[in-house]
Amino acid sequence: MTTAAAKPNPFLEIGITIIVPALILMKFSGEQDLGSVRALLLALAFPLGWGLWDAVQRRKLNWLAVLGIVSTLLTGGIGLLKLDAQWLAVKEAAVPGLIGLAVLVSNWTRYPLIRTLVFNPTLFDVERIHKALLERHSTVAFELRLRTGTLLLAGTFFFSSFMNYVLARWMVTSPAGTEAFNQELGRMTLMSYPVIAVPSMLMMMGLMFWLARGARRLTGLTLTEMMQGGDAS
Repeated sequence: MTTAAAKPNPFLEIGITIIVPALILMKFSGEQDLGSVRALLLALAFPLGWGLWDAVQRRKLNWLAVLGIVSTLLTGGIGLLKLDAQWLAVKEAAVPGLIGLAVLVSNWTRYPLIRTLVFNPTLFDVERIHKALLERHSTVAFELRLRTGTLLLAGTFFFSSFMNYVLARWMVTSPAGTEAFNQELGRMTLMSYPVIAVPSMLMMMGLMFWLARGARRLTGLTLTEMMQGGDAS
């Protein structure tokens, strides 16, 4: 009998994917240490290794994890090929921008991506909510709320895309493949968490509560009853 993989510790994940790589880039990129190329490769090995390890633990590779791995490889490619620093900004903006575009386009399909990213069985008891919606004849009203929520969700990714581009252009100006480039990349990695990740997380949480509040009004269920593992009574 197989058991579900334990959820990773978020603080451990931040340490491995953000803090450790940033410190390596900022402190060990000098020629007297690892050098710019080896420091870059070592720093990128941490988020890349974490992504692959997490996929093995979960026994599946979701598309967000794939994008994270591709993003890491592209960063390495830009550094190793010594491309212009502006390509780093384009890459940083492209990943969340493409996700936002996919979310936006999905709003005109039968399966808006908000069902995968926010209103999903991992967080919500979807079956119980749908049953309550049918009983109260509120399914159409809830679907309209999901459509609006999809636009808001796309907006959070577009915010991340814009801020990623601005931060990269502002903080990384040195030629790729140099010690200065690595140090700037390390500082940008550290800054990206409070400047971009935290606001985006707060917006996602706000969207979840907005969606849950609408569902509570339309279903008559409490928030606890709607969440996965909530009281079934």
